[in-house]
Amino acid sequence: TPLPLWRCPESHLHCIGSLAELASLSGQDIQATDPHRPFVDDITFPCPECSQTMNRVNEVIDCWYDSGAMPFAQWGFPHKEGSIAQFEAAYPADFICEAIDQTRGWFYTLMTIGTLVFHESSYKTVLCLGHILDKDGRKMSKHLGNVLQPIPLMDQHGADAVRWYMLAAGSPWSARRVGHEALSDVVRKTLLTYWNTVSFFSLYANAAHYSPSNNLTLSEVTMDRWIISELNALIVSTDAAFATFDSQEIGRQLATFIDDLSNWYVRRSRRRFWDGEPDALATLHQCLKVLTQLMSPLVPFITEHVWQSLIRVGDPTVAESVHLSDFPVADPSMIDSKLSSSVALSRRLVELGRAARAESKIKIRQPLARALVAAAGWNEMDLEIRSHIQDELNVLRLDPLADESDGLVSVTVKANFRSIGARYGGDVQAIASAIVAADAPELVRSLRQEGLYALPYGGGIAELHLEDLVITESPKAGWSVVSHSGESVALDLALTPELIEAGLAREVIRAIQEQRKNSGFEISDRVHVLWNGGPDLAVAISRFGAQVAEEVLAHSIIRDESLPAANNEIGLALLLTKI
Repeated sequence: TPLPLWRCPESHLHCIGSLAELASLSGQDIQATDPHRPFVDDITFPCPECSQTMNRVNEVIDCWYDSGAMPFAQWGFPHKEGSIAQFEAAYPADFICEAIDQTRGWFYTLMTIGTLVFHESSYKTVLCLGHILDKDGRKMSKHLGNVLQPIPLMDQHGADAVRWYMLAAGSPWSARRVGHEALSDVVRKTLLTYWNTVSFFSLYANAAHYSPSNNLTLSEVTMDRWIISELNALIVSTDAAFATFDSQEIGRQLATFIDDLSNWYVRRSRRRFWDGEPDALATLHQCLKVLTQLMSPLVPFITEHVWQSLIRVGDPTVAESVHLSDFPVADPSMIDSKLSSSVALSRRLVELGRAARAESKIKIRQPLARALVAAAGWNEMDLEIRSHIQDELNVLRLDPLADESDGLVSVTVKANFRSIGARYGGDVQAIASAIVAADAPELVRSLRQEGLYALPYGGGIAELHLEDLVITESPKAGWSVVSHSGESVALDLALTPELIEAGLAREVIRAIQEQRKNSGFEISDRVHVLWNGGPDLAVAISRFGAQVAEEVLAHSIIRDESLPAANNEIGLALLLTKI
């Protein structure tokens, strides 16, 4: 772009504001003239001050000026007809992004020129993207042979996987390592989980001949209310993140909900889907519909496929495409923060219980007599949520740990010097001594129930919270205890003959289910089961045969001593036939 300055021998300068002005001063018809060098250099005109000939200066404008002038130059502002209205409707831009090497160029010139000419930056939001590196953190180079071509990459993993990785799997402003393993991980953890949940719904909805209704009535089942609450909270949070162009936060929110939906709601409600329960199917359908809409800007292809093959098939009145549907609107009345906190607590307690199982090296399929739980919020947790903890940990009973009076767990406490010192400064040592001298079980019990404890010490009264303590709960022999952030789960490890038999029955169920899967049976197929095994298995199947039959859809479970001995872990030989 030529610098639009003409100079005469007397060094008078004249800046040309338009081609029309240049034509008027030169007296030439320049409509057919290319307004770039060298053609524009042939145009001269008399100096308005001294009448000597003015020639264009040699310099050209830095090419970044062109990009910085883009917000108005793209419309031909202000000379082209309609350009003023177009410019005013589009200025300033809501969002721009480019890589880190554009900081000095495009970002800077856009801001400078826009501010100089229009007294306002030409963009409201700017995102500076990091560079793309190979899986080892090196710059991609043909010389190194580490270049990943985008089209083959998308052919292998899918365009949506690449999009999700770029948008959601890290900070966009950081350098991004791209490799096959990273993309495969994205597909496995999030997109495949979403797809499997869609497939799960389709399978059971078809089996139950389910037809969705446009008027979802909130179920009374706690898990239904919980996931609908999480769904409406997701709409609010993703809407806010979209508004601020925070793609990483959008991805985090969506991935968390996908995990909640698949690995907690669906898994904890699986029997309801087996039974074709309408409330469960309606709830899951609503979640998948809204989730598909929220995901569609990030992964447009898989969501469009789900919209066409699942949502529109069930309800032809919805938008023709997910990308033509309205963004979901949250219903604040369906957001239950207390319920959300209670379910979150139950999942943390399950993780603690699993850790206690792992420490004790007792399999999750082996039932235990009881678990003792200590956590703020336990008393407010409803029975349905508690039953999920009981099922997940495979225990027959749950009791409060704080109410134990037979000394199964010894409790010691120490001061958290960082949190106490931040509030009480120099008194921290005196408070720490008072904590050590206090009745540790009573102190912990009170804090877990009330959330606050007034502890007298030499300088006055210290108001303690759970985070002010380092709590250690040590199990007695025959117990396994795991604690974290003031929450604890203790497992009674004593195994009676009845519990051992129940554990064997669980192993039998697992073995039959694997045999069903390997035999290619449908989920609704009923079977006859012939089995053979040792005397321990005989006792377990005799005692828990009805439970085993219900779980595996068996019409009969009969021992056949002619079956050859099995070499599996429990010595169970099986022969399944479909009815």
